[in-house]
Amino acid sequence: MAQKMNVESFNLDHTKVKAPYVRLVGVTEGAHGDKVHKYDIRFNQPNKDHMEMDGLHSLEHLMAENIRNHSDAVLDIGPMGCQTGFYLSLMNQDNYDEVLDMVEKTLKDVLTATEVPACNEVQCGWAANHSLEGAKEIAEDMLKYKDTWHEVF
Repeated sequence: MAQKMNVESFNLDHTKVKAPYVRLVGVTEGAHGDKVHKYDIRFNQPNKDHMEMDGLHSLEHLMAENIRNHSDAVLDIGPMGCQTGFYLSLMNQDNYDEVLDMVEKTLKDVLTATEVPACNEVQCGWAANHSLEGAKEIAEDMLKYKDTWHEVF
């Protein structure tokens, strides 16, 4: 990388990380002292594997709906365009162990889900592109490695 980029992940050497992991990307402080903590929840090894879109899409719906049951600090959770992970943004939540617990509980919710929330043309922009089973497989694979989520490199 010849020059520093504005986007944090563009400065990350994706050949050095060891997915899956949960990594604090950065902290942004607002004008009134609130802090937004952004996390990289990496499910797949960059440039080696990725999540299939229908499973990823369903996982997005399931995680977005369920993670808020485990924390009031959630601002947003959304998938990366490279299909290897998600970004999680939290307000004033700097306890890494609590973040790991929140992610674990949310993934376990996925495993017990019987339907994908908001999986219809009124609430979703591509309602035909979902796979509950695909989402469950992704969640199950990620949970197998929960004891090493803190190991990024």
